[in-house]
Amino acid sequence: MNKFNLSASLVVVCVALLFSACGNKTGKSQGPDDSLTGNRIIETGELAAIDSRSFVMPRYGRHWYMMKIIGILKHGTEVKKGDSVIQLDPTDIKKYIIERESRLETQLAVLEKLHVDQQNRIQELDSRLKNETASYNLKKLELESSQFETPKNRKIKELEFEQAKLSLNKVKQLIKLNKTIEEKTLLIERIRMEQLQNEIKNAYDLLPALTIRTPISGIFQVAENRRTKEMVKIGDEIFVGNNLGNVPDLTWMKVNTAVNETDYFKLKTGQKVIVRLDALPALTFEGEVSYLGKLCQPKNNNSRQKVFEVEVRISESDERLKPGMTVSCEFIEE
Repeated sequence: MNKFNLSASLVVVCVALLFSACGNKTGKSQGPDDSLTGNRIIETGELAAIDSRSFVMPRYGRHWYMMKIIGILKHGTEVKKGDSVIQLDPTDIKKYIIERESRLETQLAVLEKLHVDQQNRIQELDSRLKNETASYNLKKLELESSQFETPKNRKIKELEFEQAKLSLNKVKQLIKLNKTIEEKTLLIERIRMEQLQNEIKNAYDLLPALTIRTPISGIFQVAENRRTKEMVKIGDEIFVGNNLGNVPDLTWMKVNTAVNETDYFKLKTGQKVIVRLDALPALTFEGEVSYLGKLCQPKNNNSRQKVFEVEVRISESDERLKPGMTVSCEFIEE
């Protein structure tokens, strides 16, 4: 009986030691993993193109603050540098050109009539000048020949001579004044003509600009219409300053992310980063910190957590990287 009790006790002790050993082994396995996770800085972010060009509705001259879209590429269309992506309606500008060209023809006719009137006026004044000069010379001779006449007649000749002199000076002043007036009038009409010519030229120069072309290759993305909250489409009237779309260059990508304020001072520009796509978690890309934000801000409107903006430039180009994709960034501590 004693031998049976002793054997049972030994079995219980062995089983207890075995469970204890297994429990200690499991604790060591979890310890290093928890420690490794605690030392890593991992943040989620979103892919964006490093080079992206937006197309904002410009102001076409002084008269057009709104334009209608008559052509636009489909959202997601691949484009090459120089391709047309948006076409705006030229109807209003063409109407303006026709109206200004009509006014220019009228202005040219006004100038031509002004030249003719001025020539007639000059001839008329020249004729008056010749007549007044002849009258002046005649009165001068009569005055000189009246020295042997009675004082009364001589006085009359003197008054007639003074009158002729005044008339001659008046015509000369009138010719001078008329010349100044004609020069100013002609200058004003020429300025009006040149203004119309410039307006027509500027309007013609705007026509090619109504075809908006992309300065880089990439994928065309249609913007949202502010009023309808839908994608911009043919027939929409877009005001100055509204976004029409953009083209990101997919050759080189970056990650827009944010880090907690407690981790901010652990990072530095140029620090290595491992980037993983949420869609392909087994695939990794090398990157480095290219920008560290200078302002601390709430993570979102309903959070008291503060973060800093961080940009990570991906060091390799890959067609699988697309703007808007969600990624995780593992910052490697050096």
